[in-house]
Amino acid sequence: MIRALLRRVTGWLWRAALGFVVLSVLLVLLFRQAPVFGSMVMVERKVHSWLVREPIDLQHRWRPWESLSDHAKLAVIAAEDQRFLDHHGFDLVEIRRAWQASRNGGRLRGASTLSQQTAKNLFLWSGRSWVRKGLEAWFTLLIELVWPKQRILEVYLNIAEWDSGVFGLEAAAQHYFGVSAERLGPHQASRLAAILPDPRGRDAARPSADVVQRSAWIRRQMRNLGGTAYLDRL
Repeated sequence: MIRALLRRVTGWLWRAALGFVVLSVLLVLLFRQAPVFGSMVMVERKVHSWLVREPIDLQHRWRPWESLSDHAKLAVIAAEDQRFLDHHGFDLVEIRRAWQASRNGGRLRGASTLSQQTAKNLFLWSGRSWVRKGLEAWFTLLIELVWPKQRILEVYLNIAEWDSGVFGLEAAAQHYFGVSAERLGPHQASRLAAILPDPRGRDAARPSADVVQRSAWIRRQMRNLGGTAYLDRL
């Protein structure tokens, strides 16, 4: 009786695992080409607003690669993941540095790549847990295997959160500067990239001293990378 029950439960678990693998692969294949009109983080924000009874107006509009500012593309790479073209989803150099810093008594800092952030924002939820990190690793491997780097950056820029309810570069450009995503200049792009670590606590239009300082650093990194010509490598 117990053995039969265990076999049945094991069978259910295997079928569930296989179904998850097949579904996740199909989703990644679909989004290799199809525009992404939403993300799980957007769903999370909307559900939370219902639960706390605080309405939220989600602002989001998909824009193709050609309609996204080259300055913004480069600014995000400079700010978030300068080894974006050199790794396969996980920046082992930054992971080692973060681990060493924590062992030396420092605060454990994040070492997420643009690929990891794209996987998390699109398919998963915010917050910290080993389950989510495991799923994030799985989806990161999938998109790195199936998508070119240009597609990963395109999707990231279209679903990143830049303020409460403001998702994607087009919505962020309109929200902060009243321009379209393709018209963002280097100063505006660097300010948007500067607030990414805390998009709901920082303001690109009325930047704090920290944001001004970080945006200046980002512009220096953009020049060090070779300017927008760097994007030709994508």
